[in-house]
Amino acid sequence: MKMLACKWFLTMAAVFSMALTPAFGASRIKDVASLQAGRDNQLIGYGLVVGLQGTGDNLRASPFTDQSIRAMLQNLGISTQGGDSRTKNVAAVLVTATLPPFASPGSRVDVTVGSLGDSTSLRGGTLVMTSLSGADGQIYAVAQGSVVVTGFSAQGDAATLNQGITTAGRVPNGAIIERELPAKFKDGFNLVLQLRNPDFSTAVGMAAAINKYAAQQYGGRIAEARDSQSVLVEKPKMADLARLMADIENLVIETDVPARVVINERTGTIVIGQDVRVNEVAVSYGTLTVEVSETPTVVQPLPFARGQTAMEPNTTINAQSDGGTVAILNGSSLRSLVAGLNNIGVKPDGIIAILQSIKSAGALQAELVLQ
Repeated sequence: MKMLACKWFLTMAAVFSMALTPAFGASRIKDVASLQAGRDNQLIGYGLVVGLQGTGDNLRASPFTDQSIRAMLQNLGISTQGGDSRTKNVAAVLVTATLPPFASPGSRVDVTVGSLGDSTSLRGGTLVMTSLSGADGQIYAVAQGSVVVTGFSAQGDAATLNQGITTAGRVPNGAIIERELPAKFKDGFNLVLQLRNPDFSTAVGMAAAINKYAAQQYGGRIAEARDSQSVLVEKPKMADLARLMADIENLVIETDVPARVVINERTGTIVIGQDVRVNEVAVSYGTLTVEVSETPTVVQPLPFARGQTAMEPNTTINAQSDGGTVAILNGSSLRSLVAGLNNIGVKPDGIIAILQSIKSAGALQAELVLQ
Protein backbone atom coordinates (compact mmCIF):
# COMPACT_ATOMS: atom_id res chain seq x y z
CA MET A 1 0.00 0.00 0.00
CA LYS A 2 2.81 2.41 0.81
CA MET A 3 4.47 1.63 -2.53
CA LEU A 4 1.20 2.23 -4.40
CA ALA A 5 0.64 5.49 -2.54
CA CYS A 6 4.18 6.58 -3.33
CA LYS A 7 3.73 5.81 -7.06
CA TRP A 8 0.40 7.68 -7.06
CA PHE A 9 2.02 10.67 -5.39
CA LEU A 10 4.91 10.71 -7.89
CA THR A 11 2.49 10.43 -10.82
CA MET A 12 0.32 13.30 -9.60
CA ALA A 13 3.43 15.39 -8.92
CA ALA A 14 4.63 14.80 -12.48
CA VAL A 15 1.22 15.77 -13.90
CA PHE A 16 1.15 18.88 -11.73
CA SER A 17 4.66 19.90 -12.83
CA MET A 18 3.68 19.40 -16.48
CA ALA A 19 0.63 21.58 -15.98
CA LEU A 20 2.80 24.37 -14.56
CA THR A 21 5.32 24.17 -17.41
CA PRO A 22 4.52 26.61 -20.23
CA ALA A 23 3.57 24.95 -23.48
CA PHE A 24 6.20 25.22 -26.20
CA GLY A 25 6.13 23.96 -29.78
CA ALA A 26 8.80 21.74 -31.29
CA SER A 27 9.77 22.84 -34.80
CA ARG A 28 12.67 22.55 -37.19
CA ILE A 29 14.91 25.56 -37.58
CA LYS A 30 14.06 25.79 -41.29
CA ASP A 31 10.38 26.27 -40.35
CA VAL A 32 10.91 29.15 -37.91
CA ALA A 33 13.95 30.96 -39.33
CA SER A 34 15.38 32.00 -42.67
CA LEU A 35 18.88 32.66 -43.91
CA GLN A 36 19.69 36.35 -44.13
CA ALA A 37 21.80 35.85 -47.25
CA GLY A 38 18.99 33.84 -48.84
CA ARG A 39 16.27 36.48 -48.92
CA ASP A 40 13.97 37.23 -51.86
CA ASN A 41 14.43 40.22 -54.18
CA GLN A 42 11.70 42.24 -55.87
CA LEU A 43 11.64 42.85 -59.63
CA ILE A 44 9.55 45.35 -61.57
CA GLY A 45 8.97 46.25 -65.21
CA TYR A 46 6.65 48.06 -67.61
CA GLY A 47 5.06 46.25 -70.53
CA LEU A 48 2.11 45.85 -72.88
CA VAL A 49 -0.65 43.25 -73.00
CA VAL A 50 -1.98 42.66 -76.51
CA GLY A 51 -4.80 40.58 -77.97
CA LEU A 52 -7.64 41.98 -75.85
CA GLN A 53 -11.20 41.91 -77.17
CA GLY A 54 -11.91 45.61 -77.14
CA THR A 55 -11.17 45.93 -73.41
CA GLY A 56 -7.82 47.69 -73.74
CA ASP A 57 -6.80 51.25 -72.94
CA ASN A 58 -8.34 54.28 -74.59
CA LEU A 59 -5.31 55.77 -76.31
CA ARG A 60 -6.63 59.31 -75.92
CA ALA A 61 -7.11 58.90 -72.17
CA SER A 62 -3.87 56.93 -71.76
CA PRO A 63 -1.20 58.64 -73.90
CA PHE A 64 1.60 56.52 -72.42
CA THR A 65 0.01 53.44 -73.99
CA ASP A 66 0.07 55.08 -77.42
CA GLN A 67 3.72 56.06 -76.95
CA SER A 68 4.62 52.52 -75.89
CA ILE A 69 2.91 51.03 -78.95
CA ARG A 70 4.76 53.38 -81.29
CA ALA A 71 8.11 52.67 -79.59
CA MET A 72 7.56 48.91 -79.79
CA LEU A 73 6.64 49.02 -83.48
CA GLN A 74 9.65 51.20 -84.27
CA ASN A 75 11.92 48.68 -82.54
CA LEU A 76 10.39 46.03 -84.79
CA GLY A 77 11.17 48.14 -87.87
CA ILE A 78 7.63 49.42 -88.53
CA SER A 79 7.08 53.13 -89.16
CA THR A 80 4.14 54.70 -87.32
CA GLN A 81 4.35 58.26 -88.62
CA GLY A 82 1.39 60.00 -90.23
CA GLY A 83 -1.53 58.23 -88.55
CA ASP A 84 -3.51 58.04 -85.33
CA SER A 85 -3.95 54.67 -83.71
CA ARG A 86 -7.41 53.91 -82.28
CA THR A 87 -6.88 50.33 -81.29
CA LYS A 88 -8.65 48.99 -78.16
CA ASN A 89 -6.86 45.67 -77.84
CA VAL A 90 -3.70 46.87 -76.07
CA ALA A 91 -3.24 47.74 -72.39
CA ALA A 92 -0.26 49.14 -70.51
CA VAL A 93 0.60 47.07 -67.44
CA LEU A 94 3.02 47.05 -64.54
CA VAL A 95 4.80 43.70 -64.20
CA THR A 96 6.18 42.49 -60.86
CA ALA A 97 7.97 39.32 -59.81
CA THR A 98 9.93 37.89 -56.89
CA LEU A 99 13.46 36.67 -57.53
CA PRO A 100 14.04 33.70 -55.21
CA PRO A 101 17.37 33.28 -53.44
CA PHE A 102 20.17 31.52 -55.30
CA ALA A 103 18.18 31.62 -58.57
CA SER A 104 20.30 30.60 -61.56
CA PRO A 105 20.00 31.80 -65.17
CA GLY A 106 17.46 29.79 -67.13
CA SER A 107 15.08 29.11 -64.24
CA ARG A 108 11.51 30.43 -64.37
CA VAL A 109 9.36 32.38 -61.91
CA ASP A 110 5.76 33.59 -61.90
CA VAL A 111 4.92 37.21 -62.68
CA THR A 112 1.96 39.41 -61.78
CA VAL A 113 0.55 42.04 -64.14
CA GLY A 114 -1.75 44.96 -63.34
CA SER A 115 -3.37 47.52 -65.61
CA LEU A 116 -2.07 51.09 -65.55
CA GLY A 117 -4.64 52.73 -67.83
CA ASP A 118 -8.41 52.55 -68.22
CA SER A 119 -8.52 48.99 -69.49
CA THR A 120 -11.60 47.10 -68.29
CA SER A 121 -10.22 43.56 -68.57
CA LEU A 122 -6.98 41.72 -69.30
CA ARG A 123 -8.70 38.40 -69.98
CA GLY A 124 -7.38 36.67 -73.08
CA GLY A 125 -4.37 38.97 -73.42
CA THR A 126 -0.70 38.15 -73.95
CA LEU A 127 2.15 39.93 -72.23
CA VAL A 128 4.78 41.10 -74.72
CA MET A 129 8.46 40.65 -73.83
CA THR A 130 9.12 42.79 -70.77
CA SER A 131 12.41 43.40 -68.96
CA LEU A 132 12.31 43.11 -65.16
CA SER A 133 14.80 45.15 -63.15
CA GLY A 134 15.91 45.11 -59.54
CA ALA A 135 16.47 47.95 -57.12
CA ASP A 136 19.97 48.45 -58.55
CA GLY A 137 18.60 49.08 -62.05
CA GLN A 138 20.04 45.87 -63.51
CA ILE A 139 17.86 43.56 -65.63
CA TYR A 140 17.53 40.15 -63.97
CA ALA A 141 14.63 38.55 -65.86
CA VAL A 142 12.51 38.80 -69.01
CA ALA A 143 8.77 38.06 -68.90
CA GLN A 144 6.36 37.02 -71.65
CA GLY A 145 3.29 34.81 -71.95
CA SER A 146 -0.48 34.51 -71.70
CA VAL A 147 -2.16 36.35 -68.84
CA VAL A 148 -4.40 34.28 -66.58
CA VAL A 149 -7.28 36.31 -65.07
CA THR A 150 -9.51 34.70 -62.44
CA GLY A 151 -12.21 37.39 -62.33
CA PHE A 152 -14.89 37.99 -64.93
CA SER A 153 -17.34 40.72 -65.87
CA ALA A 154 -20.65 40.44 -67.71
CA GLN A 155 -22.67 43.47 -68.75
CA GLY A 156 -26.05 43.94 -70.39
CA ASP A 157 -28.40 46.80 -71.09
CA ALA A 158 -29.91 46.83 -67.61
CA ALA A 159 -27.58 44.78 -65.40
CA THR A 160 -23.89 44.21 -64.72
CA LEU A 161 -22.23 41.26 -62.95
CA ASN A 162 -18.65 41.48 -61.67
CA GLN A 163 -16.75 38.83 -59.77
CA GLY A 164 -13.11 39.17 -58.82
CA ILE A 165 -10.63 41.53 -60.45
CA THR A 166 -10.36 41.58 -64.25
CA THR A 167 -7.64 44.24 -64.50
CA ALA A 168 -4.94 42.11 -62.83
CA GLY A 169 -3.64 38.64 -63.55
CA ARG A 170 -0.67 36.27 -63.47
CA VAL A 171 1.62 34.65 -66.00
CA PRO A 172 2.65 31.28 -64.52
CA ASN A 173 6.36 30.61 -65.13
CA GLY A 174 6.29 33.65 -67.38
CA ALA A 175 9.71 35.09 -66.49
CA ILE A 176 13.09 33.59 -67.35
CA ILE A 177 16.02 34.48 -65.09
CA GLU A 178 18.79 36.06 -67.20
CA ARG A 179 21.23 37.19 -64.49
CA GLU A 180 22.14 35.77 -61.10
CA LEU A 181 22.70 37.83 -57.99
CA PRO A 182 26.26 39.12 -57.45
CA ALA A 183 26.72 37.54 -54.02
CA LYS A 184 27.13 33.77 -53.81
CA PHE A 185 26.31 31.57 -50.86
CA LYS A 186 29.71 29.94 -50.40
CA ASP A 187 31.54 33.28 -50.53
CA GLY A 188 30.43 34.05 -46.98
CA PHE A 189 32.18 33.09 -43.76
CA ASN A 190 29.24 33.28 -41.35
CA LEU A 191 25.57 32.40 -41.36
CA VAL A 192 22.92 34.71 -39.94
CA LEU A 193 19.57 33.08 -39.17
CA GLN A 194 16.59 35.41 -38.80
CA LEU A 195 13.51 34.34 -36.83
CA ARG A 196 10.20 34.91 -38.57
CA ASN A 197 8.61 35.58 -35.15
CA PRO A 198 11.22 37.40 -33.05
CA ASP A 199 11.50 36.07 -29.50
CA PHE A 200 14.45 35.99 -27.09
CA SER A 201 13.53 32.55 -25.70
CA THR A 202 13.42 31.02 -29.18
CA ALA A 203 16.68 32.72 -30.25
CA VAL A 204 18.56 31.50 -27.15
CA GLY A 205 17.12 28.00 -27.57
CA MET A 206 18.15 27.95 -31.24
CA ALA A 207 21.72 28.95 -30.37
CA ALA A 208 21.86 26.27 -27.67
CA ALA A 209 20.66 23.57 -30.07
CA ILE A 210 23.23 24.59 -32.70
CA ASN A 211 26.04 24.63 -30.12
CA LYS A 212 25.04 21.19 -28.90
CA TYR A 213 25.28 19.89 -32.45
CA ALA A 214 28.59 21.71 -33.03
CA ALA A 215 30.11 20.31 -29.85
CA GLN A 216 29.57 16.79 -31.17
CA GLN A 217 30.70 17.48 -34.73
CA TYR A 218 33.40 20.14 -34.36
CA GLY A 219 34.19 20.17 -30.65
CA GLY A 220 33.21 23.77 -29.92
CA ARG A 221 30.57 26.49 -29.90
CA ILE A 222 29.71 28.23 -33.18
CA ALA A 223 26.35 30.00 -32.53
CA GLU A 224 25.43 33.12 -30.61
CA ALA A 225 22.05 34.85 -30.21
CA ARG A 226 22.64 38.51 -31.08
CA ASP A 227 19.10 39.71 -30.33
CA SER A 228 15.50 38.48 -30.39
CA GLN A 229 15.54 37.98 -34.16
CA SER A 230 18.99 36.92 -35.34
CA VAL A 231 21.41 34.13 -34.46
CA LEU A 232 25.01 34.31 -35.74
CA VAL A 233 26.66 31.03 -36.76
CA GLU A 234 30.42 31.03 -37.41
CA LYS A 235 31.68 28.61 -40.01
CA PRO A 236 34.21 26.05 -38.74
CA LYS A 237 37.44 25.97 -40.72
CA MET A 238 37.03 22.47 -42.14
CA ALA A 239 33.25 22.60 -42.64
CA ASP A 240 31.39 22.88 -45.93
CA LEU A 241 28.93 25.78 -45.71
CA ALA A 242 26.14 24.04 -47.64
CA ARG A 243 26.47 20.84 -45.58
CA LEU A 244 26.57 22.89 -42.36
CA MET A 245 23.37 24.73 -43.28
CA ALA A 246 21.64 21.48 -44.26
CA ASP A 247 22.45 19.97 -40.85
CA ILE A 248 21.48 23.08 -38.89
CA GLU A 249 18.11 23.68 -40.57
CA ASN A 250 16.92 20.19 -39.63
CA LEU A 251 17.65 20.58 -35.92
CA VAL A 252 14.50 20.53 -33.78
CA ILE A 253 14.11 23.37 -31.26
CA GLU A 254 11.44 24.55 -28.83
CA THR A 255 9.71 27.71 -30.01
CA ASP A 256 7.85 30.23 -27.90
CA VAL A 257 5.81 33.31 -28.82
CA PRO A 258 4.08 35.98 -26.72
CA ALA A 259 0.44 35.41 -25.84
CA ARG A 260 -1.79 37.10 -28.41
CA VAL A 261 -5.46 37.44 -29.23
CA VAL A 262 -6.03 38.38 -32.89
CA ILE A 263 -9.40 39.89 -33.77
CA ASN A 264 -10.73 40.71 -37.23
CA GLU A 265 -13.83 42.82 -36.70
CA ARG A 266 -14.70 42.83 -40.40
CA THR A 267 -15.06 39.06 -40.70
CA GLY A 268 -15.76 38.27 -37.04
CA THR A 269 -12.69 36.03 -36.78
CA ILE A 270 -11.13 35.44 -33.36
CA VAL A 271 -7.83 33.59 -32.88
CA ILE A 272 -6.71 32.96 -29.29
CA GLY A 273 -3.17 31.79 -28.58
CA GLN A 274 -2.42 28.82 -26.37
CA ASP A 275 -0.73 30.88 -23.65
CA VAL A 276 -3.54 33.43 -23.25
CA ARG A 277 -4.72 33.74 -19.65
CA VAL A 278 -7.60 35.69 -18.13
CA ASN A 279 -7.85 36.63 -14.49
CA GLU A 280 -11.11 35.89 -12.75
CA VAL A 281 -13.69 38.47 -13.86
CA ALA A 282 -17.49 38.74 -13.94
CA VAL A 283 -18.95 39.56 -17.36
CA SER A 284 -22.48 40.68 -18.19
CA TYR A 285 -23.45 40.98 -21.83
CA GLY A 286 -26.81 42.07 -23.19
CA THR A 287 -28.05 43.37 -26.51
CA LEU A 288 -30.91 45.79 -27.10
CA THR A 289 -32.85 45.27 -30.33
CA VAL A 290 -35.15 48.05 -31.53
CA GLU A 291 -37.57 47.27 -34.38
CA VAL A 292 -39.47 50.02 -36.15
CA SER A 293 -42.25 49.00 -38.56
CA GLU A 294 -44.40 51.27 -40.72
CA THR A 295 -47.92 50.12 -41.72
CA PRO A 296 -49.69 53.15 -43.22
CA THR A 297 -53.43 52.90 -43.80
CA VAL A 298 -55.54 54.46 -46.55
CA VAL A 299 -58.40 56.72 -45.40
CA GLN A 300 -61.31 57.11 -47.84
CA PRO A 301 -63.74 60.08 -47.68
CA LEU A 302 -67.50 59.54 -47.19
CA PRO A 303 -69.68 58.96 -50.30
CA PHE A 304 -70.57 62.17 -52.22
CA ALA A 305 -68.24 64.12 -49.94
CA ARG A 306 -65.71 66.54 -51.31
CA GLY A 307 -62.82 65.01 -49.30
CA GLN A 308 -59.71 63.38 -50.73
CA THR A 309 -58.14 60.01 -50.18
CA ALA A 310 -55.28 60.33 -47.69
CA MET A 311 -52.58 58.15 -46.12
CA GLU A 312 -52.61 57.86 -42.35
CA PRO A 313 -49.22 56.91 -40.86
CA ASN A 314 -49.08 54.03 -38.41
CA THR A 315 -45.76 53.34 -36.68
CA THR A 316 -45.01 50.45 -34.31
CA ILE A 317 -41.81 50.40 -32.21
CA ASN A 318 -40.74 47.26 -30.33
CA ALA A 319 -37.71 47.10 -28.04
CA GLN A 320 -36.32 43.77 -26.84
CA SER A 321 -33.35 43.17 -24.57
CA ASP A 322 -31.53 39.82 -24.85
CA GLY A 323 -28.96 38.38 -22.51
CA GLY A 324 -28.00 40.39 -19.48
CA THR A 325 -26.86 37.38 -17.43
CA VAL A 326 -23.66 37.55 -15.40
CA ALA A 327 -21.00 34.90 -16.02
CA ILE A 328 -17.66 34.39 -14.30
CA LEU A 329 -14.63 33.87 -16.52
CA ASN A 330 -11.47 32.33 -15.11
CA GLY A 331 -9.29 31.43 -18.06
CA SER A 332 -6.40 29.65 -16.37
CA SER A 333 -6.05 27.64 -19.60
CA LEU A 334 -7.16 28.01 -23.21
CA ARG A 335 -9.79 25.28 -22.83
CA SER A 336 -11.42 26.90 -19.79
CA LEU A 337 -11.35 30.34 -21.45
CA VAL A 338 -13.12 29.07 -24.58
CA ALA A 339 -15.62 27.14 -22.47
CA GLY A 340 -16.38 30.25 -20.42
CA LEU A 341 -16.95 32.37 -23.54
CA ASN A 342 -19.22 29.71 -25.04
CA ASN A 343 -21.26 29.51 -21.84
CA ILE A 344 -22.23 33.15 -22.22
CA GLY A 345 -24.00 32.23 -25.45
CA VAL A 346 -23.17 35.24 -27.60
CA LYS A 347 -22.17 35.60 -31.23
CA PRO A 348 -18.61 36.33 -32.38
CA ASP A 349 -19.21 40.09 -32.47
CA GLY A 350 -20.28 39.89 -28.84
CA ILE A 351 -17.19 37.87 -27.90
CA ILE A 352 -15.03 40.52 -29.61
CA ALA A 353 -16.65 43.24 -27.47
CA ILE A 354 -16.17 41.11 -24.32
CA LEU A 355 -12.48 40.50 -25.03
CA GLN A 356 -11.88 44.20 -25.65
CA SER A 357 -13.60 45.07 -22.38
CA ILE A 358 -11.61 42.42 -20.46
CA LYS A 359 -8.40 43.89 -21.91
CA SER A 360 -9.47 47.38 -20.81
CA ALA A 361 -10.15 46.02 -17.32
CA GLY A 362 -6.60 44.63 -17.15
CA ALA A 363 -7.68 41.02 -16.77
CA LEU A 364 -6.53 39.76 -20.20
CA GLN A 365 -2.90 38.70 -19.90
CA ALA A 366 -2.11 38.85 -23.60
CA GLU A 367 -1.57 41.25 -26.46
CA LEU A 368 -4.77 42.23 -28.24
CA VAL A 369 -4.24 42.62 -32.01
CA LEU A 370 -7.04 44.27 -33.99
CA GLN A 371 -7.12 43.83 -37.77
